[in-house]
Amino acid sequence: MNKKVLIIGPLPEPTTGVSLANKVVSQNLAKRKGYIVNAINTSYYKFDESLGLFSLNKLFFYLKLNCFVYKLLKADIVYVTPGQTFFGVVKYALFFITSKMFNKELIIHVHGNHIGKEYTLLNGFKKKIFKILLSKTSKGIVLSESLTGNMSPFIEKDDIYVLYNFVEDYLFLDKETIEKKIKIDKPKIIFLSNLMQEKGIFDLLEALLVLEARNIAYEAKIAGQIDSKNKIIIESYFERLQFTEYVGVVSGESKKELLLWANIFTLPTYYAMEGQPISILENMATANVILTTNHAGIPDVFQDKVNGYLVKKNDPKSIVDAILRCQSDQENAISIMKNNYKVAKSKYRVKNFIDNILNIFEKEQ
Repeated sequence: MNKKVLIIGPLPEPTTGVSLANKVVSQNLAKRKGYIVNAINTSYYKFDESLGLFSLNKLFFYLKLNCFVYKLLKADIVYVTPGQTFFGVVKYALFFITSKMFNKELIIHVHGNHIGKEYTLLNGFKKKIFKILLSKTSKGIVLSESLTGNMSPFIEKDDIYVLYNFVEDYLFLDKETIEKKIKIDKPKIIFLSNLMQEKGIFDLLEALLVLEARNIAYEAKIAGQIDSKNKIIIESYFERLQFTEYVGVVSGESKKELLLWANIFTLPTYYAMEGQPISILENMATANVILTTNHAGIPDVFQDKVNGYLVKKNDPKSIVDAILRCQSDQENAISIMKNNYKVAKSKYRVKNFIDNILNIFEKEQ
């Protein structure tokens, strides 16, 4: 008998790590024998950096989504990717309560490292509501081992599963193409994420100003959506930087070309909601050196001097030093690039991801 899965969470557009993951689950699960997939898309139409904050527009948007609760009645498995704030969880309250009421298997997949902290910060009635809702979970999924604490206040340890992220198949290039690109004749730097302060975009742009002031040859391409509140200041950086180009939001072949063009990927993140960025895995798969921070679930997929170099949070100088290290120690940089491609190809395929999520779905409680 077919299992009916209802996915409740954001889908592209806009593209984020969560919406991309939900798209991949939806598309690939539907191809597997024995599964019928339906979805409720909870993507909010307006991108801004204030994720999880309450607004009347958001309230009305998410209240309207409750009209689709009837879809849950036909489902065997309800798979939800909630937000990580009080509002980010409460907006799914009707789906959680209805799942429990009708004895559906409720699987919550947390794409970050904040939900546990949010619980500790809440008090009184809000804290009780938060726990009541998340305790209705049948199975919890986190992105890596160090993130299991995000679900442990709400469900038993045996009901928490680790599911590593993935790289879409079209980004895996043949070995001959990879061999041709593996060199650091000049730093070709990319940033591939939403242009949010906590993702470290201003730290990177300051670092690029330092490179230009010191007449160090480089090229940089910045990709992602700009929060309207940061638009003016970010555009002022682009006007000042001679060798940096903003390429907008990229996907499909344009993203593939960008990743292939680069040799260094920078993500100096300290984002509160960060989990395990798919962009890091994508750049490993396309043989780039990774410059990132010791933050959230990143250490579970990234080792300093093995996959790239750790940089300090809020420290443009640290980024400059890491870029120059890639250029001065090219033998090690090339070794890192080759290793990243090899590791990603063996560990972070979509097939692995879907096989593992199916194992979670099918495991008896």
